[in-house]
Amino acid sequence: MGIEKVVLVDTQDNPIGEMEKMEAHEKALLHRAFSVFIFNDNNELMLQQRAFSKYHSPGLWTNTCCSHPRMNENMEEAGRRRLIEEMGFDTEIIKIFDFIYKAQMNDGLTEHELDHVLFGRFNGEPVINPEEVAMWKWADMVEIEKDIAQKPEKYTIWFKIAFDRVNTFLKSKKE
Repeated sequence: MGIEKVVLVDTQDNPIGEMEKMEAHEKALLHRAFSVFIFNDNNELMLQQRAFSKYHSPGLWTNTCCSHPRMNENMEEAGRRRLIEEMGFDTEIIKIFDFIYKAQMNDGLTEHELDHVLFGRFNGEPVINPEEVAMWKWADMVEIEKDIAQKPEKYTIWFKIAFDRVNTFLKSKKE
């Protein structure tokens, strides 16, 4: 596959170049990312526990999948590509919103991402890639919210930020 690159962007999501993924995280440069949230018909969220071999946030729980799009790759196509690579299934997904965050990781790297949040529906069982995912589960949004409040260290930084925004979005749709 070669060296994985990320798309560097300005705060308006205009591409300004490419850089090797690790270098971008070492230099804390803003780049495109996406977070996929897959719900079943019971409105439970599919969570994944990151593989323990991941270079950062190993063993932490997070949204269904997340990664970085390639240059000139449509965000929905990128999300579906990673769903297949990480979780072993494909489904339609749509972009709901995006946000920028910057967070120092424990390993000296910095996540500085313009994160595009994508939603989809799926009711089956994933076929997880053990190089990417240790475990998975369906979870109720209220239970996730309680668990994050009680044990925030179990979850990835970006998931906790995105989760609050996803929860606010979902609650606004019920009103």
